Amino acid sequence: MHKSWSKGFTKENHPSIRKISETMKRKKIDNFKKWRETMMATGKIKSAYPEFVKNGDLAELIGCILGDGHIEKFPRTERLYITCNSDDKELINRYGNFVEYFFEKIPVFMKVKTANCVVINLYQKFISKRLGIPAGSRKNLNFKLPGWIKNKEEYLIRFLRGLYEAEGSFCIHEPTSTYKLFFTNKNDSLLSIVFNSLKELGFHPHKSKYNIQVSRKERYIDLRI
Repeated sequence: MHKSWSKGFTKENHPSIRKISETMKRKKIDNFKKWRETMMATGKIKSAYPEFVKNGDLAELIGCILGDGHIEKFPRTERLYITCNSDDKELINRYGNFVEYFFEKIPVFMKVKTANCVVINLYQKFISKRLGIPAGSRKNLNFKLPGWIKNKEEYLIRFLRGLYEAEGSFCIHEPTSTYKLFFTNKNDSLLSIVFNSLKELGFHPHKSKYNIQVSRKERYIDLRI
């Protein structure tokens, strides 16, 4: 099969195409204008990006993105991706459905060949602004919990569910017959949010450098999530 001449190239790294692109940009020529207007008129390309409806599903999706997601910014669009365990089909479907519902667009599910994970992937404008999550690395992100989540217990619980689905773990300490639930993250603001939210819900969490721990003698630690 003949190999495409353009495989592996973009308009930034191919000399000829880059020159054409720069010339058109300098002369302010938009050769996709008519196509774009047609796609917008038929609804195949969104022309408006209203705010999301604030509900429990959105709160949970925000929590999941803060835990296992990432928003990447490009000159004309943004990319959202959420990394899920390949074995957890229910989780992949759950968050895939959330993404499709809120963005009104079917995401792409990509299996990573070198790891046991599936990436929920979507491109669209204003993702960061509408979710209230800055694009880029979350390592040093100083995230502030939105009031609409913080002030409604139902939404707060759903937000925690998203975070725990992404960064949570569970174990049994057999010598003391204690059931332990952990949240692990290196972001100080997220750790503080989880710690304070659990206290608000009536738990007595323990905080260490990268972990929040809740322990109970009961068989289930009921976070109602």
